[in-house]
Amino acid sequence: MAASSSFVLAAAALLLLAVTAAAEAAGQQKETRMRVYWHDVVTGPNSTVLKVAEAPTSRASATVFGTVYVIDDPLTDGPSLTAPSRLVGRAQGMYVSAGKETMSLLMAMSFVFAADGPYNGSSVAIFGPNPARPVREIPVVGGTGAFRFARGYCRATTYWYNAAGDATVQYDIHIRHD
Repeated sequence: MAASSSFVLAAAALLLLAVTAAAEAAGQQKETRMRVYWHDVVTGPNSTVLKVAEAPTSRASATVFGTVYVIDDPLTDGPSLTAPSRLVGRAQGMYVSAGKETMSLLMAMSFVFAADGPYNGSSVAIFGPNPARPVREIPVVGGTGAFRFARGYCRATTYWYNAAGDATVQYDIHIRHD
């Protein structure tokens, strides 16, 4: 019986040590919060969006269900595409009209930060649903450079939109990373 009690005590001590080590490792992570403005330019000669695929029924759908777009959108530190806002990076990836009954996009993009900014070539990977609501949360699923092992979320709020589809969206990004 004494051997059994010693084994339980040793196992409990090892478990406590493992939990303590994990807590210490988690405490070493950094937390970064930032705001950027995403500019989806559909119209004009400097369009940053390209429709690359659509289902045969997409044009008849109120939500253009099944349409795929590729993007290389500017990210700025203010809501304007020009001064006084400054280009801080690019949103590169795609979005798919994934809502059949209601407007919802599936976002798969990386925010790639400009080499002359504070995050010098680092990126944040964003992947998840973007439903038609005033404020949406989209998961941050990874990152590179300064944001290695990133996880978190971003809150997207439409700042400006026109009937042609051009949009400026404010992204408030909350991430934990190494």
